[in-house]
Amino acid sequence: MKKLAVLAVALCAWSAGAYSQIYPTRAVHVLVGYPPGGGMDTIARVVMPKLQEALGQPFLVENRPGASGGVAAQALVKSAPDGYNLMVAESGTLALPAVSPKVSLDPVKQFAPVGGICTLPMAFVATAEAPFRTTQEMIAALKASPGKFSYASPGIGTLQHLAFEQFRRAAGVEALHVPYKGAAAMMPDLMGGQVQLGVISAIAAQGPARSGKIRIIALTSPRRLATSPELPVMAETLPGFNAAPSVFLVAPAGTPDTVVQRLSTALRAALASREVEENFARQGATAAPSSPQELGALITEETRRWAAVVRDAGIKVE
Repeated sequence: MKKLAVLAVALCAWSAGAYSQIYPTRAVHVLVGYPPGGGMDTIARVVMPKLQEALGQPFLVENRPGASGGVAAQALVKSAPDGYNLMVAESGTLALPAVSPKVSLDPVKQFAPVGGICTLPMAFVATAEAPFRTTQEMIAALKASPGKFSYASPGIGTLQHLAFEQFRRAAGVEALHVPYKGAAAMMPDLMGGQVQLGVISAIAAQGPARSGKIRIIALTSPRRLATSPELPVMAETLPGFNAAPSVFLVAPAGTPDTVVQRLSTALRAALASREVEENFARQGATAAPSSPQELGALITEETRRWAAVVRDAGIKVE
């Protein structure tokens, strides 16, 4: 019996090792929870061809937009945990369980972390005529006139909304939230002065800022971008402030560790390539490679952090 038990353990170990060596043997499907052409879709389509080159099988990007990545995430966790179903996810998806009671998702338990991809900082912006140019001046103005200023976001419970709420509590200020149906809908009112403040992606902010239609106050990343060192960050005024969305690769929980590790190694190599680095720079993204264990810790920390912001602000999407 003892010999049989040893043989069984050895056979299992050999099978897992052999599986990781031959994986993948067919196309891998990669979900993105946003429409084609957006930032998340672009990031996925920059990185996946590199995984295809490294692992010898197609990595097919499939867009499943809806509920800030919730539609794609729920499809992922219901799929087979065999390494052939992946998702390029981001921080907004981690906030979903707290924001929407209808979303039955537990990122900590239902995702198998593969590795970090990048961070995509957002920007706090103001109208061109706003009476402030810096974070310090903005805080002073909001404190001097509580409730006078309004801020736009692409919708209730979006990461842009949560980022401003995180700032509002850290700075001890008040402002009226004006939610829109998407970033495109809010920009005309922001540029026209109907709302005085907003939070948008850093890359989307730079064009209108250069043309004088809006003013960038600060980025949400913990450090200045190497590609735009002239842009200040919120953390320079509010130490520790960080609301830069993380982008990462996950699989369904239960995916074999050997497969996860093989994917993670290939992903880290992809992020080190000059082509990916140059593409990321054009998107305003900063590569953020991590091990499965490091990504798991990040997912746990961000899920808790955004849940606390949602709870403190009383945010709910019905």
